[in-house]
Amino acid sequence: QVQLVESGGGLVQPGGSLRLSCVASGTISSIIRMGWYRQAPGKERELVALIYSADRTIYADSVKGRFTISRDGAKNMVYLQMNSLKSEDTAVYYCNAVLPLGTLTYDSWGQGTQVTVSS
Repeated sequence: QVQLVESGGGLVQPGGSLRLSCVASGTISSIIRMGWYRQAPGKERELVALIYSADRTIYADSVKGRFTISRDGAKNMVYLQMNSLKSEDTAVYYCNAVLPLGTLTYDSWGQGTQVTVSS
């Protein structure tokens, strides 16, 4: 099992920046990929960014060019650098890890961190 804990959320003005952090503990060596998702009030949870073991990354169209996902393997950390924030980026952001379960996979989630973009 893997435990995920996010930090770094908060209130920021439009155009500002925040960096989210996620620390993973447990059976880390088995992680297939990690990522960030977000859920705004009244909306479904959506993908923000993914990072694979070979550092291949995927971004939602809405954040391309503004957000950057990265990781520090030595510290078991995954980061989400968010620049040029917009009001529509307001959401609870969740760290996610995908792990193997036999021939299948399962998801592990953090508790979430609130990001509010407002003047």
